[in-house]
Amino acid sequence: MRVDVFVDRIAGIDIGKAALSVTIRTPQPGSGRRRQVTRTYTTMTNALSTMADWLADEGITRVVMEATSDYWKPVYYLLEAAEVFEVWLVNAQHVKGVPGRRKSDNIDSVWLAKVGECELVRPSFIPPQPIRELRDLTRYRTGLVRDRTRAAQRLEKILEDAGIKLTVVASEILGVSSRAIIGALADGEREPHLLAELAKARLRGKRGELVEALTGRFTDHHGFLCRQILEHITELDDRIAIMDTAIEKATEPYQPRIAQLITVPGVSEITARRLIAEIGTDMSVFPTAEHLTAWARMAPRPRSSAGKTRHGSTGKGNRYLAGVLGEITATVARSKTFIGARHRRLAARKGKRRAIIATSRHLLVIFWHLLSDPTGTASFHDLGPDYLSAASTPPNAPAA
Repeated sequence: MRVDVFVDRIAGIDIGKAALSVTIRTPQPGSGRRRQVTRTYTTMTNALSTMADWLADEGITRVVMEATSDYWKPVYYLLEAAEVFEVWLVNAQHVKGVPGRRKSDNIDSVWLAKVGECELVRPSFIPPQPIRELRDLTRYRTGLVRDRTRAAQRLEKILEDAGIKLTVVASEILGVSSRAIIGALADGEREPHLLAELAKARLRGKRGELVEALTGRFTDHHGFLCRQILEHITELDDRIAIMDTAIEKATEPYQPRIAQLITVPGVSEITARRLIAEIGTDMSVFPTAEHLTAWARMAPRPRSSAGKTRHGSTGKGNRYLAGVLGEITATVARSKTFIGARHRRLAARKGKRRAIIATSRHLLVIFWHLLSDPTGTASFHDLGPDYLSAASTPPNAPAA
């Protein structure tokens, strides 16, 4: 069977941690056949530079590689910097081997070259370098915030172990009053009445309840652990503040786009920066909003067979993007907005899980339209929480 070749000079790279296999396929003059050569290189920078020189000498125009863990990054970035190759990073699921075909690094590199030259696969979305650097910053900050949350949970467990029910009275364990009380406990103060006097603002009105909550069996052992955790949380707060400054500086060129995104209910400046880090600002890479939602795995994949269509799962997508969309959804679900009202209706009909996916998809469609505006001035206009109710009411229906 004849297969059309769209790229005459192509290379396929199967990447491992320590070594990689490279196969080039080029025209063989006078025979009408394809010339195929496979070589193996280590993943050290000098070896990768030698590989890039070989590919350039062979006149390779496209390089196809599989997304294997993070091992693809040094290879991709080096070839991208050469500015002579069209570098494709492809999804491993799209190029997995045919059943019965032998499996080896060399064979995999040949297969990547073959499917790439016939354009049987499509490249994955790789953002430009400034967005990649912003993504590194925002993802590291997300990790720090999660570490801080885990530290706060450990602190609460220690207080529970000591019979201190501070979080029953104070809603925030890391608030100003709670930190002052826990710090005093760690320093050796055990008198509940004196500890309750450390309460600030509205919590001072609950001093009687605090006396009851702070009566327990807090020991020096508990105090040592609380002091270590409090110092760790303070260190994490400082690091998060440093990252916030770095992220703010990195997003200065995107400030007009951030101003557009924060017009959407539930989107703060921090979440807008995280959104830009994950999807970028150039929506030309996603021809339609449906392309963006499919890439983010926020749209169920239909499966048709025997004339019947069933909706499958969304699949696994970008977990950092899913995380920020989930945070926005949790905020907007409680709001008196059109998106909030729509989410609550969906949750009542389809369940909370499906409602979260549907609202996340709805938000992505809105973000795509905002970022696709060439003027950079488009903003979101909410329809109001009663829009769906009004739309479903017949024109001549009596007023409620």
